[in-house]
Amino acid sequence: MLNLTNDLIFFDLEATGLNLTRDRIVQIALIKLFADGRPTEELEMKINPTVPVSAEATAIHGLTNADLQDAPTFAEVADRLYTFIGDADLGGYNSNRYDVPLLQEEFYRAGYFLDTSSRRLIDAQHIFYQMEPRTLGAALKFYAGKEMTDAHDALADVRATVEVFRGQLKHYAGATYTREDGTVIEPFTDIDAVAEFCRDDRFLDATRRIKRGPNGVPTFNFGKHAGKPVAEVFAKEPSYLKWILDKDFTTEVKALVQAIDEARRKG
Repeated sequence: MLNLTNDLIFFDLEATGLNLTRDRIVQIALIKLFADGRPTEELEMKINPTVPVSAEATAIHGLTNADLQDAPTFAEVADRLYTFIGDADLGGYNSNRYDVPLLQEEFYRAGYFLDTSSRRLIDAQHIFYQMEPRTLGAALKFYAGKEMTDAHDALADVRATVEVFRGQLKHYAGATYTREDGTVIEPFTDIDAVAEFCRDDRFLDATRRIKRGPNGVPTFNFGKHAGKPVAEVFAKEPSYLKWILDKDFTTEVKALVQAIDEARRKG
C-alpha cells in the first residue's frame, strides 16, 4: 500500500437512479484508510430518499421505498457524514463520474459544500481502463497472443476480430455466466448461445434511445421525457413524435417510435 499523506476514504453509493441531479442516495458505505496507519474504519447506512426508487434501480440493488421508509433522510445524516469525511481524499469505482458528483449534490441540498478542488480523487475504474485497455489490439494480444499491426485498416481489423473470437471460444469453452437475476447460463455452447449472450435486452434500438421500462414498456432513454413511456408521451404531446422524425435520429429509432405510436392509436 502507498504511504498516505492524508486520510483516504473509499466509498460507494446506491441510488434511486442514475441522474446526478434528480436521483437520491438510498445507501452509502465508506471505508476510511488513515494516513497514520490506524486500522480502517467503516461506516454504512441506508437512507430514505424521499422520492420513488425506480424499478430499474431496485433490480440492481434490491432496495425499495418500503425497505427505506424508516431510514433517516440524507439531511438527517449529512452532518455525521460530513464530519466522517472531513478533509480526506476520496476514492471509489467510477466515482469521479458518478459517486462523487452525486454525493456533492446531496450535500448541497442539505446545506453543505463538499469541496473536491484540493482533494485527491482516486478512481479504481479509471485505473483499470487505463492499464487494461479494451481495444482490439489488447484483445488480440490477450486471446491470441499476437501484436496488432495496421490498426484501423479495415481488413487488418476484421482479421484480428476473427482471431479474437476464435480465441474467446477456446478460452471460455465450458465457462458459465451468472446473470443479474441469478440465472446461470453457458454462453459458448453454440452460435445461438453466443448471439443471445451478446444481445442487450435493456434497449430496443442500437443507439439506446429507447429502452425497456417496467414490464417491458418502451420508454424514452434521452431528453426531457427520459424515463417516461413512449406511447404515454405521444398521447399527451403528439408534436414530440414529429420532432423526433425531423431530427437527426437513426432510421431505426424513427421507425420504432412510429410503430409504437401507430399501435397506441389503434388501441
